[in-house]
Amino acid sequence: MSDRPQVICIPGSVAPAALRYGPLMKHVGDAAEFHLKDLEVYREPAPPADYSIEEEVEALGRFADSKSLGSFHLVAYSGGGFISLAYAGTNQHRILSLSLFEPARIPGELSDKERAFFSALEAKLRGLEGDQFMATFVREQVKPGAQLSPPTGPVSPEMRKRPAGIAALVRAFAEYRFDRNVLRTCAFPVSYAYGDLSHEEQAVKAGILARLFPDIRVQRFAGIHHFVPPEMIYTPEYARSLLEQWRRAEESESQLPLQE
Repeated sequence: MSDRPQVICIPGSVAPAALRYGPLMKHVGDAAEFHLKDLEVYREPAPPADYSIEEEVEALGRFADSKSLGSFHLVAYSGGGFISLAYAGTNQHRILSLSLFEPARIPGELSDKERAFFSALEAKLRGLEGDQFMATFVREQVKPGAQLSPPTGPVSPEMRKRPAGIAALVRAFAEYRFDRNVLRTCAFPVSYAYGDLSHEEQAVKAGILARLFPDIRVQRFAGIHHFVPPEMIYTPEYARSLLEQWRRAEESESQLPLQE
């Protein structure tokens, strides 16, 4: 096994992992070894009727096993952030650090502000399909006036899966049972980044996680929202901060007493 940081990256519900994390891998280069894990919800042409977050969590564990990773750093965006929080909370012994950019939602019982946002979003998405679904999904998660890039070119077969996959994820988020208090016992470092042009709900989630995780750093990026191109999020500066977190986590891990 390489002595470089071993990093599993999970994307959100729109761009696949290779596209989402291409800029991060470019900036980090050989300083870390990346393992890209796409979402199970898109494994088949349509989400199964019984799709669940448990399926994603179990698949993440199997993926780490397939790479012979006993422990690893976890990087996640949007829907992948929900799955990563669920995994990290229930598999703390395997996580060296957790890096989140605008998780779609925090597992567990919602606060009043969270509930109001998600109830309104679900109501606006109800009954919509295809382009109308995607346009509403995007518009409702940024602040008024934020610039959104229109899609260009024909829609690929893979992207045609997105509306149904996103709807399945939204349902699965609500059905997943999780006690947020388990996050209080997570010893690994956590970073939470969000853009100042995203819906204010992102700041609400940052505050909630800051009160739960013992070791967390929150970063707010100017001029950024949830749907900007990946290279605007995973800049050289952000990549350096993640690499610093991975190295700090591994130094702390190496100083722990050996278990008999």
